[in-house]
Amino acid sequence: MTLILLSSAPAWAAEKTVGVIMTGSIPYYKEIHKAFTEGLAAEGIAPGTVELILQSPNPEPMSWTNAARKLVAVGADIIVSYGAPATLSVLHETTEIPVVFAGVYDPQALGVAGKNATGISSKVPVASLLKNFKGISAFTKLGIIYSESEKDTILQANEAKQLEGTFNFHSVRFNVKKTEDTAKITNVDALFMTTGCAAMHCVNNIIGIAKKAKIPTATTIGGGENSGVILTIAANPQEQGRETAKMVARVIKGAKPASIPVQQPKKVDMIINLKEATEMGLKIPFDLLTAATRVIK
Repeated sequence: MTLILLSSAPAWAAEKTVGVIMTGSIPYYKEIHKAFTEGLAAEGIAPGTVELILQSPNPEPMSWTNAARKLVAVGADIIVSYGAPATLSVLHETTEIPVVFAGVYDPQALGVAGKNATGISSKVPVASLLKNFKGISAFTKLGIIYSESEKDTILQANEAKQLEGTFNFHSVRFNVKKTEDTAKITNVDALFMTTGCAAMHCVNNIIGIAKKAKIPTATTIGGGENSGVILTIAANPQEQGRETAKMVARVIKGAKPASIPVQQPKKVDMIINLKEATEMGLKIPFDLLTAATRVIK
């Protein structure tokens, strides 16, 4: 457990404790958290105003549960959670402590919004990702990396399944819950990585397998582009963190989560790893390159 003291508090925010659950070493969540802490300062919550208690569980159910229980036990006034698994774990442990989430794919479908929870969705259209991915690779057998322990990844796998006829492919699912599970990835000609925490925790292993087999990759979560993911379409992590900070500030000042609507992402990043695509002999359509928010050369 890491303590971060954020001094000189206004009276309304004195002695507030904010618990944060940020799963493992996942770059996307780290970017969200950095923007969140910067956002708190922008909201006038200066160092020392509140105490942040940061939990970094491993990407597996018991670790998420234990992290949530620790924050409930220490008496956190607000709990911030990044990603669907952490958020669902917190909501299972408390119905009283206000919860503000970020990086949650389709909060409505997951049922995470409630009287004590609000936040910002990270949902991006799977159809848009697959349409653009088809423009890069004419795949017919798509591997989908998900985790049966993470409900948001199942939603995305199901969405992709429903699009098989539209984009002319057959999907194969790989249930990745730990690093050893990446050995299952074989006999496909493209990979779609859902927002799975377990998969992003071992993204380098997955990309290593994909590179060796020359399998192009696409994902709906940021953070893997520098490892070699060719196409990323994901909610902007800076927006996710800043909006979370604004909501937390409102709760600290007395607002109830139920009075704060769940937000949809307004900023979506499209990141193309042109270097990786070129090494695989793939050509990126010009319109994708011009539409990209970032191109890795």
